[in-house]
Amino acid sequence: MRFLTAGESHGPGLTAILEGLPPGVQVSVDELVAEQARRRWCYGRGGRASIERDEIEITGGVHDGITTGAPVSVWIPNRDYPNWRGTERPAWAPRPGHADLAGALKYGFTDVRPVIERASARETAARVACGYFSKKLLASAGISVVSWVTAIGDIEASLPPLEDRMRDAGLALALASEALSSPVRCPDPDGSEDMVGAIDAARDDGDTLGGVFETAATGAPPGLGSYVHWDRRLDAAISAAVMSINGVKAVEIGEGFTLARKSGRQAHDSILTGLQRASNRAGGIEGGVSNGEVIFVRAAHKPLPMLGSPLPSVDLRTGAACTAHKERSDVCSVGCAAVVAESMLALVIAAAWLERFGHDGVHCQDK
Repeated sequence: MRFLTAGESHGPGLTAILEGLPPGVQVSVDELVAEQARRRWCYGRGGRASIERDEIEITGGVHDGITTGAPVSVWIPNRDYPNWRGTERPAWAPRPGHADLAGALKYGFTDVRPVIERASARETAARVACGYFSKKLLASAGISVVSWVTAIGDIEASLPPLEDRMRDAGLALALASEALSSPVRCPDPDGSEDMVGAIDAARDDGDTLGGVFETAATGAPPGLGSYVHWDRRLDAAISAAVMSINGVKAVEIGEGFTLARKSGRQAHDSILTGLQRASNRAGGIEGGVSNGEVIFVRAAHKPLPMLGSPLPSVDLRTGAACTAHKERSDVCSVGCAAVVAESMLALVIAAAWLERFGHDGVHCQDK
């Protein structure tokens, strides 16, 4: 299974094509729109989130709410497009931390607008569309993919111990459910309130904030992925998929960096009778293969580079020092990135599930 996206942030819209989804998966445009709403808004988003409504059209691969096995295509119009159509809005001063300068150097631009338009996080709306279909396939196999926020800036949520969050599928689902009522998608009400305050302070200062989120897949069977080649390892594919999300700068599977400070006796998960584990420090993956435990991923999202008080930059036409281009921007989008991470995790696991159990339809499942 693979997917492609096309379109720009302020162009007519975004196109998503998902190939390899089997026939027989029940889907709904209303559910897809609701999933997009989760990605579009969390506390700290800017004006763009209030403009878009993601009025989605499924244009292929689905008949009467059921996938047909043909490539699924989705069209997501940009409501902001009429406000930009026919106008020229060049950007000459690249923003530090964005793709602007790197993209301009790669493609020879002095106006970084083409970089801004395609490198924008607006593209993740198309990814979430593909992720929705993957989640529906996984749900038919008893697999759920969820997420929540654990930190914004230097504010950390008070949550059950990490080892419990990684091992207990019921707890993971409960945390994700509790996060639904939080404006920053944090399951700790007090921490959520403090995070909102931190975002307000950053906005007043013309600054931005990053944070940490966790995403988990429960119910995944053992045997997804493979140890036989580097590019078939499940943890490698998950890491690449989550790292590809705008703003993500670090990804951990299970305890990740913490394991490097432990001895072997402390780090590894004992195998009990019934082939269960006493812990899940490995995050559900060993040797590139799922082991039947919760697949658990943590990611760090850097502060957004689109500052209200821009950093120093250089005018690419003249080489003169100036301040960076200022674009309408968000203050914090960690909660939205967590939803995108769910989609990317679901896409990777769905592809691995199809490789493992490869069927021509969900009616053929025989695990």
